This record gives sequence, structure tokens and C-alpha cells, in this order.
Amino acid sequence: MANGGPVEHGYPHLETVRAAVTALYRRLSYDTVRTFSVSVPPADVAFCDTDDLHLGAQRVAREIVRHFRLPDARLVVGFREMTHAANVELAAGPEYFVELNDRFRSHRGDIGAALAHEVTHVYLHRLDLAFPTTAENEILTDTVAAYLGAGWLLLDAYREDGVSSQKLGYLTPEEFGYVLAKRALLFDEDPSVWFTSPQAYSAYVKGREMALRDGQQPPLTGAGWAGRRRYAHDRRHPSGGRPAAGYAFTADPGSGGDLRVSFPCPTCLQRIRLPVKGRVRARCGLCRTVLECDT
Repeated sequence: MANGGPVEHGYPHLETVRAAVTALYRRLSYDTVRTFSVSVPPADVAFCDTDDLHLGAQRVAREIVRHFRLPDARLVVGFREMTHAANVELAAGPEYFVELNDRFRSHRGDIGAALAHEVTHVYLHRLDLAFPTTAENEILTDTVAAYLGAGWLLLDAYREDGVSSQKLGYLTPEEFGYVLAKRALLFDEDPSVWFTSPQAYSAYVKGREMALRDGQQPPLTGAGWAGRRRYAHDRRHPSGGRPAAGYAFTADPGSGGDLRVSFPCPTCLQRIRLPVKGRVRARCGLCRTVLECDT
């Protein structure tokens, strides 16, 4: 939790974020991801200063547990002085103890954001989905929270001005915006209307620009003129591709050395491999996105 300190910006965790989206699709399947088409509504997690602290926190926790379809999970929420925003004990369940930073006693509007991260920890624990390191797991947790409709709360908790700052979660504000935009493109959703923080809205706009660029890279037909020209040059001189652009060329030994190109699906970000033969329509086997390509 950045509380008054510097807030990291940009996309330092982008590769891990993209790997997390792919891992989520592989673990859940396309059909299960589609069941999360509706985000956590703001009204369900609203927290007024006049609400009872503990009863209100338990109510918000129940709503987020319901969103993640964990009917047998019970969260017991408490408060204590600590460095991090929150912590959850990932025991066998069905009861999980969550501790929130004492700061939330006077910042009750952000309790939903903290609980969104911790409930996602429980959800991933139940799924047995994890990355090798603690740092990567935290990125995975924020990414899944955002992609499945609860993480907009984490971005909305971001505030920054000339004298103070606050940010929850491990993604940068722009990375949260990127994942939320990925979700918005999938479900035709506009989370920006829920933001109460102007800084959150700005970060979402920047992240959306990055997300849109994923669908404008060759060999996708949505690529711009400069990208198409660069791709044509690389195709004539296939020395492995251009890593910064995301695509790579390889010879297929099973077809007499014919050239193939691999590139990330703009939706689930798993790599797709196609023969280099001109215009082709392909369907991603993981997320079922239909891709118009000119290989």
C-alpha cells in the first residue's frame, strides 16, 4: 500500500500480467470466464461513514465472496496496525480470517478495494492457481481481481496529488487500467463510469490505449501502415522476428521448412502459430476469439 509515498507508474509488470491472463483462461476455461460478465456493482460495496465498521466490512466481504461464487467461504474481518493494506490466512477453510490496516477505520470507502484483493487470494487458493514467487502471485491476484470484475475497486482507490498519494494493490495504476480495458473489450463494459478518483480515470485511459494496441499489431489486419510495412520486411528476412512487436518467424520442419509466424492473441495473450500464406481467419483455441490476419 502506497500511503503518502511515491506511486510507481508505467508497465514494469506487463509480461507477468499477460501471463496471468493466459493462466486464468487455461485454469478456468472460456465458458467460466464468460460467467463473470457483470462486475461488482458500486452500490453493493458502498460504505458510508455512518455504517457500523465491522458489520459494514462483513457485508462488503459477503458481496465480494458472492461475486466470486464462493458460497461456502466465510470471511471474518478484523482491523489492526500493519504495514500492508490487508492480509488473509489461506487455511483449508471454509472460514478465512482477514486483517485490514487500521487506516481503513477512517477510509471506509476503500474497504471494498482491500477486500477485493484478499477474496481473490481465497479464490485462487481454491483454484490451486499460483505463480512460482510471492511477487508474481501478488501480480496474478490483482490481475484476476481486475479481469473477473472486482479489481476496478482497487484502481478507484488510487489517488495522487502534489502533497499526498494512496494506491492499493501491486499493479501500477496504468497496469490496472490495462487489465480493466481487456475485460471491457471482452464484455463491452465501461468501468470508467464507476470511478470516483480522477487519477483512476486517467490511468484507465492510458491502460486502454495499451490494450487497444494489442489488437493493432501484425499479423492482425488491424495493424497500421507502419506496422504492416515493418512486418513485410521481417517476413522477407525472417531472422526470428521482432520481439518488441510480439511476433516471431520459424520454419516448420513438418512441411518442408515452410515459414510460420507466432504472435499473442489480443484477448487471452496465449501465442498462436499460423502458416505464412497471406490472408487467413483464425480462431484462438483458448478464448475462442476470431482473428483476422494477414500473415
